[in-house]
Amino acid sequence: MPREVRERQMLDAAVAGFARHGYQAASMDDIAEEAGVSKPLVYLYLKSKEDLFTACIRRERAALVAAVRGGAGGGEPQPADAEQQLWRGLCAFFAHTAARPDGWSVLHRADTQGEPFAREIAGMRAEITELVTLLLGRAAVDAGCDEKFAEREVSGLAHAMVGAAESLAVWANSRTDAVPSPKETAATLMNFCWTGMGQMIKGARWSPHR
Repeated sequence: MPREVRERQMLDAAVAGFARHGYQAASMDDIAEEAGVSKPLVYLYLKSKEDLFTACIRRERAALVAAVRGGAGGGEPQPADAEQQLWRGLCAFFAHTAARPDGWSVLHRADTQGEPFAREIAGMRAEITELVTLLLGRAAVDAGCDEKFAEREVSGLAHAMVGAAESLAVWANSRTDAVPSPKETAATLMNFCWTGMGQMIKGARWSPHR
């Protein structure tokens, strides 16, 4: 069997094992058995449990970022289309996390394991947040917002949106009844964020003193 095929089997088994048991509790013996290989072969290919977990994170990170960029049309904001790009990117995000729940579980829980895993997740968030920031900024300008608003507010809104998307993906994947579709989950986030942003673009601001 070609090395890349064997390694893919090992990573598939490892993602399932880490998602089910967590990094600390997952057993290399169980992962090897699930992959249909010997434990020494896993160590030969992937060196250590830490290296195996890192390889899982990197594979799932790359797949998720590629899905979001693909959904958003490559990620380069297009005039008069940034809002729809953002919508399609969110749909792609939730479709991916729903289709690969084990992979999402590994990514979502990895930064609780400390370094070097947290650094990998921080890199993933930075990539997605940069894309969302660009799209929100372009969409704000398309909606008639002045560029000072985009510079001042959009970065924080993008970070909030990415954090909310992660939380919603966990919520959607944990439901056992009335499971929302990826588009329904994306619409929940767009309604929450976009409606509020629309009010901000018009100059409305919340204040604790009313």
